[in-house]
Amino acid sequence: MEILEKAPASKGVTADTQSIAKHWIGGEWIDSQKHGISLNPATGGSLGTYADGGDAEAGRAVDAALTAFRQTGWKSDHALRSKVLLAMADRIETRANDLIQILCAENGKIASEAAMEVDAAPMLLRYWAAKTFTAGRSGEVRPGSFSFTIREAVGVAGIIAPFNAPVALTIRALAPALAAGATTVVKLPGLTAQTNHLICEILSGTPDLPIGVINILTESGSEAAQFLVNSPDVPVISFTGSSKTGRAIMAAGASRLKRLSLELGGKTPMLVFNDADIEAAIFAIGKAVTIFSGQFCMTGSRILVQRAVAERVKQLLAERLEKVRVGPASDPSSELGPMIDKANVLRVNGVVEEAIASGAKVIVRGGPATEGILGKGAFYRPTLLEVTNPDLPVVQQEVFGPVATLQVFDTEAEAIALANYSDYGLAAGIWTRDVDRPWRVAKALQAGTIWINTYAQVFPEFEEGGYKQSGIGRLNGEAAMEAFLEYKHITFNPGIK
Repeated sequence: MEILEKAPASKGVTADTQSIAKHWIGGEWIDSQKHGISLNPATGGSLGTYADGGDAEAGRAVDAALTAFRQTGWKSDHALRSKVLLAMADRIETRANDLIQILCAENGKIASEAAMEVDAAPMLLRYWAAKTFTAGRSGEVRPGSFSFTIREAVGVAGIIAPFNAPVALTIRALAPALAAGATTVVKLPGLTAQTNHLICEILSGTPDLPIGVINILTESGSEAAQFLVNSPDVPVISFTGSSKTGRAIMAAGASRLKRLSLELGGKTPMLVFNDADIEAAIFAIGKAVTIFSGQFCMTGSRILVQRAVAERVKQLLAERLEKVRVGPASDPSSELGPMIDKANVLRVNGVVEEAIASGAKVIVRGGPATEGILGKGAFYRPTLLEVTNPDLPVVQQEVFGPVATLQVFDTEAEAIALANYSDYGLAAGIWTRDVDRPWRVAKALQAGTIWINTYAQVFPEFEEGGYKQSGIGRLNGEAAMEAFLEYKHITFNPGIK
């Protein structure tokens, strides 16, 4: 997934206002007694209704997944798993435009960002299709004594994905779980219910996929998620979301020693040194602030600039952010779509106002769009604040909106110290044309992913995850499968002398 790669814009986005998005459990479409309304964040208009699940639907899904794990050959037939994952990739590519359009309508993404998200899913599935052979190793430890280590699927995997990238982040966790031989229950948020339904529709038609291997449900609350975390039949939880919720899941899962794969919050520092290619850095950082309307765990929200180029960076970045074209995905010229809803617009604006009152200097105020057509939606224009106090909440806490802070540093050591002065450690960026500095600084930064003279390069083959409060375990790369596997050592003496 390459954030900086451009994709063709959508000519228009529509949705069936009569659609009812349902759960897909045990190979059947399941409704709920409770329904919710799906909204277009750009207009506030209805996109349809959805079945709003809870612990009853989660229990049914766990039963279906457990039955599939015990009674089908999924966990042991790696050839079948590879075949199914490849077929899923093909089906997503066939329906890519439909996924892009519903993401634009329901999630608010501009078309290029929605296309980038959808394009990531087939790549992930094909990578994991090649990793389904989970054989272990063997050896003769002494004459006549043989040992084998085999890797077996852990059982039912509970997957909880967020609203900001429901296609890519669902598949990112689902694909390694399926490759390992686990069966799954996926809990997705009500905010993306129509997208969730389309994902189910696409995956449900995959040839040779055993009933119950994938179960997907939608809920606006947390009952189903809590059920998965507390269930003795769900030994592993893969969660992408906030650090606060991740800590709660870890505490709740401790009583059953749950396996956990947690990708949590981020507060990505972008270090710009005096010798950086400033124009290239400004282009990338501008995108890093506004990507997914700032609703991205790797948003470039902490900009650290060396003093000699600080004024130039402030000027150029301010010009870039002020010129960002804010609008709905239905307008091909839009560069920044709406946030997920107006409640989050108010939340983000409150953080900014508090920061200004606490001494942050406004470079670009941005803020909520309150007039005209944009005033009907959840639009928030980019905001850039200069800070000198790294303890301000706007610096230390994940804002999850198009808001960034800028702080000036003098030395490389100071830049590293400021970058590491955070509870988070998901990602970081380094901008310099020095030959030796990038590796030296990258080694010193406490972050799971580091980009040098680029931004948001994420690939299926290489691990993604965080230090400190940004998570436990890794997604992508070979390490991602570990959470879904058990290791079993078998030894025997066949009587050889």
